Amino acid sequence: MSRTLPALRVTALAACLLTGAVLTHPALAATRAAAPSPAQQKLDRLADQFYVARAKFDPLLYATANGDSRYDDQIGMAISPVVRAKQFAQYHDQLRQLHMIARAQLPEKARLNYDILEFEINSQLDLEHFPEHLLPLNHFENVPSVLANYASGTGSQPLTTPAQYRAYLSRLNQLPAWIDQAIVNMKEGIRVGVVQPKAIVMKMLPQFQQLRSSTPEASIFYTPIKNLPAQFSAKDKEELTAAYRQAVERIGPALDSLCQFLESDYMAAARASSGYGDLPNGAAWYKARIKNNTNLALTPQQVHELGLKEVARIQRQLAELGPKLGYTGPANQLPQWVAAQDKFKPFHTEQEVLDAYRKIYATVDAKLPNYFSLLPKARLDIQLEPELTRATASDHYTPVAADGSHPGVFWAVVNDPAKYSNVGMTSLLLHEGVPGHHLHAALLKELPLPDFRKFYTEHPSAAAYTEGWALYCETLGREFGFYDDPAPYYGHLNDELLRAVRLVVDTGMHAMGWSREKAVAYAMQVLGYSEARATNQIERYMVWPGQALAYKVGALKILELRAKAQKALGPKFSYPKFHAVVMGDGTLPLPILEAQVDKWIASQK
Repeated sequence: MSRTLPALRVTALAACLLTGAVLTHPALAATRAAAPSPAQQKLDRLADQFYVARAKFDPLLYATANGDSRYDDQIGMAISPVVRAKQFAQYHDQLRQLHMIARAQLPEKARLNYDILEFEINSQLDLEHFPEHLLPLNHFENVPSVLANYASGTGSQPLTTPAQYRAYLSRLNQLPAWIDQAIVNMKEGIRVGVVQPKAIVMKMLPQFQQLRSSTPEASIFYTPIKNLPAQFSAKDKEELTAAYRQAVERIGPALDSLCQFLESDYMAAARASSGYGDLPNGAAWYKARIKNNTNLALTPQQVHELGLKEVARIQRQLAELGPKLGYTGPANQLPQWVAAQDKFKPFHTEQEVLDAYRKIYATVDAKLPNYFSLLPKARLDIQLEPELTRATASDHYTPVAADGSHPGVFWAVVNDPAKYSNVGMTSLLLHEGVPGHHLHAALLKELPLPDFRKFYTEHPSAAAYTEGWALYCETLGREFGFYDDPAPYYGHLNDELLRAVRLVVDTGMHAMGWSREKAVAYAMQVLGYSEARATNQIERYMVWPGQALAYKVGALKILELRAKAQKALGPKFSYPKFHAVVMGDGTLPLPILEAQVDKWIASQK
């Protein structure tokens, strides 16, 4: 292994080490930014306007979920046809203004801002003519459930001050109008044939029924009042208690109307098919989703064939690994055998699972400096997924807040500790925690980037980078020495197999007429999943088409770029320098990432 740079915990000053996308330590003290030109000032203003417009349009997705708490009092009305039309008109105007700026007159870093801003605006416009607002609810991701999860105050919207309590209260007061608009949209969806599959509606309905309560005090949305901090003044406590009660009283009837509508009208109109291909203009809609999530103009057939190829490759590796685990049966039954082995299920309590994750985290943390010269100050927190969404959720990460009000959190989904397998824990921590999502998202908050790039993790168009990076980080378990043990290595391969299977089933359902049942059966056969676990995965892809493609496509691109750099640079290749290029400019669309790496390789030669 080539000589590595000492690790650097990023500060605003240390971030000046980034020249282009390359980390250069000696430049720290001497780096000073020149006064921006008029063209750059126009670009900066336009970038800020774009970010604010998008954050206000959908503050849950584009602000709060990305660690920006400035819009925590707003719910947004992105599903309103009127609001949506105004937003797209604004994007068209911003793109026109951007093209009036002479890109050639901008300095290098500003040209990168220009390119990313152009890419982001176009990514929004790619979906303009598809009626996504007519599908405002699904079981995997919906506004009422997101706000319900925030009620604990431990997620992306912390509740520790009176101001934070009032911000969340403001969102609750806006929820009934949002629900009313969602019902209007779904009625229009019924009229034009844009509805969710019946299987999805059957999963949605219990979620919203669970949000209802017999009294305001029993509502999950009243939870903040039950957890009022003792240091709040008597006046704040009194005012907040009364205001929350009134808000919950208004939410109740709205939820009743929603449940009644879903149970009667919407359930009857729900479709039997599984994919977007059965929706009006569905083939074009899905193709746009592929481009939006992968940043590449791939056809469903190309993605499907790539998935089959990757499945076959990983299955060959698993066949070689089986005997090292003590398995001597047919190769295609290895996942089922591992899933049945009690020796891989050592836990009795949820706390034991959390402790095991924290131990893996400590081991990874000690190894990071050998592979990364750019590391964030922010630490990772590890928590259990809230009970409300535990049955349908996947393990996931929420980014650290830019203002430090909450940490980056890896949410582990533990439904039954006694059935929780430890074989996939290492690769999962590498993906959701460090050096995966947390290292990337925390660095974003500490690098000197404009807001539209700083809060750029949870967007669909960022998925190819964010999820690709996280899956790439799973492969680093080999360099870290974790996969010398066949059990964690099996976990990694099986998780990688899942990402390959996603390419097959996502395109299968949305472009090739696969039924939900066929996709579930394929996942059970290839992955060795139970029917319930396979169904949970497949139904996620049904309502979130294309998102699951980003993982494998993005990871393969980063691995391809690393291999290119290793071949071109030979002994001059350095993991810390390569990772600084990939991460040093934050989230990059894949075509722009490739250009940055190519530029770095040329500079190193």
